[in-house]
Amino acid sequence: MSKFLIYGSYGYTGQLIVEQAVKEGLRPLLAGRDEAKLRAQAQRYNLEYRVFSLEETEKLDSALLEVDAVLHCAGPFVLTFRQMAEACLRTKRHYVDISGEIEGFEALAGMSAEAKRAGVMLLPGGGFDVAPSDCLAAYLKQRLPTATHFRLFLRGVGGGVSRGTARSAIENMHRQGRIRREGKIVTVPPAWQVLEQDFGRGAVPVVSVGWGDVSTAYYSTGVPNVETYFAFPRAVIRFLKLSRFIGPLVYSRPMRSLLKWFIGYLIPGGPSREQNERGFSLMIGEMRDAERVVRAKLRTPEGYRLTALTSVEIMKRILSGNYQPGFQTPSLAYGADFILGFDGVEREDLP
Repeated sequence: MSKFLIYGSYGYTGQLIVEQAVKEGLRPLLAGRDEAKLRAQAQRYNLEYRVFSLEETEKLDSALLEVDAVLHCAGPFVLTFRQMAEACLRTKRHYVDISGEIEGFEALAGMSAEAKRAGVMLLPGGGFDVAPSDCLAAYLKQRLPTATHFRLFLRGVGGGVSRGTARSAIENMHRQGRIRREGKIVTVPPAWQVLEQDFGRGAVPVVSVGWGDVSTAYYSTGVPNVETYFAFPRAVIRFLKLSRFIGPLVYSRPMRSLLKWFIGYLIPGGPSREQNERGFSLMIGEMRDAERVVRAKLRTPEGYRLTALTSVEIMKRILSGNYQPGFQTPSLAYGADFILGFDGVEREDLP
């Protein structure tokens, strides 16, 4: 089997992916900007590595020419995806990332024609956001082909957040809420809607968020109206509502830089091994048309662990020749049942 490159391999999620890849018999080429971290990681797993920033075009292209595909793990993705994706198009290498950022999805969708001409696949969202929910949306659309509206509700149980995820969230704070309405992505205020959803143990508050499916569900299903919600404690929801009024201060570049600096001290690298193993995620999808509603529930392993599983599996499929040139989502490339191939994933229809 050919090789693939992991850029940002020494971050929290990247490390989990490297561990999973080696466990499955793969030997990825490690890459990133920090030579000391790369060297230590490469020695630990007996792998090769390359040191370069995304601005070093010659080194970037040279590294890509050593492999067949790239798994891009360096966030915030809104600041990094374009350089890597454009390099993949130049060198005709497949691109996969673990982003959940709408701007990146939309931009990569705009590169689809160029990717098809190059014979390469652009597949963002190969991790927890959005592989499981994208497959759930595709499954529900199969059950209700006439659907016009999709709602997604998510809840994490017993997990945690990594520094990288927190920094990405801060980098995207100023973009506020997003929904898709009649095929167009529109901005809505923070905590635009607060609903209640029962994930199986009683109703809990869920708040509208700009989850990646606002972008990808449209491409995967053709459904023109998409809303996504996440279960947060009420205190967090109150802060989100407050941010409507203090937004200009909170969203400013100096404040975002300060918050990211604090994250380095306040947040550990990521969830513990125990949280990875014991945590899990729940998501409920709802498709409707003018007359009917269909619903289904998905339970998955903890998000970071699932990201390692799904992203490595996608790379294995690409390296074996199983790919579709152009912009793809996980379900477009590998079907609505792709997510069911992983231990700990359960799907059930709901009334």
